[in-house]
Amino acid sequence: MRTIEVVICSSVRPTERVDKVVSAIENIFPGLIMDIRADKIEAYDGLDSLKTMHELLRKQQILDTARSVMLAGLAGDTIEFRLNKQAALMGLVSFPPEEEPLGSLHVRITGGERVIDWLAPHTENGVPVQEIDLNV
Repeated sequence: MRTIEVVICSSVRPTERVDKVVSAIENIFPGLIMDIRADKIEAYDGLDSLKTMHELLRKQQILDTARSVMLAGLAGDTIEFRLNKQAALMGLVSFPPEEEPLGSLHVRITGGERVIDWLAPHTENGVPVQEIDLNV
């Protein structure tokens, strides 16, 4: 199995509290190793940090949206996309169309299309056609 790496980067604006940005990241990607600075946070880990996002995409019923955003951000083996920082603080996944005024959470996942198939599989009428296990 190929190694899966997850990296989250976020700026911390002067009007924001660092602990709120940390909470936003942890609400979607718990257990990351974080490099916390006054103006920027970088967090990283592996597959385990994606399990909450995996669950939230199903709970929020946004698999098709997530899949299209992730496929649009796929280049080689790397997937890149943004998440709304304020929604993440509330424990929700939301994909902004562009960088937000307060800054977005920038997500980079290395692992290729198989990770997308696991996080946001093909659906029929909103129901996954086939769920795969990345641990196999």
